[in-house]
Amino acid sequence: MKTILNVIWLVLSGFWLFLAYLAAGLLLCITIIGIPFGIAAFRIGVYALWPFGYTTVERRDAGAPSFLGNVLWLVLAGWWLAIGHIVTGLVLCLTIIGIPFGIANFKLIPVSLFPLGREIVPSDQPFATR
Repeated sequence: MKTILNVIWLVLSGFWLFLAYLAAGLLLCITIIGIPFGIAAFRIGVYALWPFGYTTVERRDAGAPSFLGNVLWLVLAGWWLAIGHIVTGLVLCLTIIGIPFGIANFKLIPVSLFPLGREIVPSDQPFATR
């Protein structure tokens, strides 16, 4: 079932989300300071490409730099991304067929708000971190 949902998601919105996060990541990687944010955008993009069957967990080894980076990300981009995922998720939940895809959009909100210090893992192994 996860594969079917992922394929439908990929065709309807996952590919476009992936391209948007990929473009943002490339722009962020232009400067040395933006590289950690660019890498985070790449991770979110891959997660947005194929979200069913995966979840995010906080990394135990993330420290103060991740916290400070997340605050900067939240102020500059995170809340815009979260609002986009909320609106899209609500619209998708208006139809019965769209409910799983709306929930997938809601799953992307925490990682779009605070991407640094998070890891994407399979749903059946939520405690498997490095």
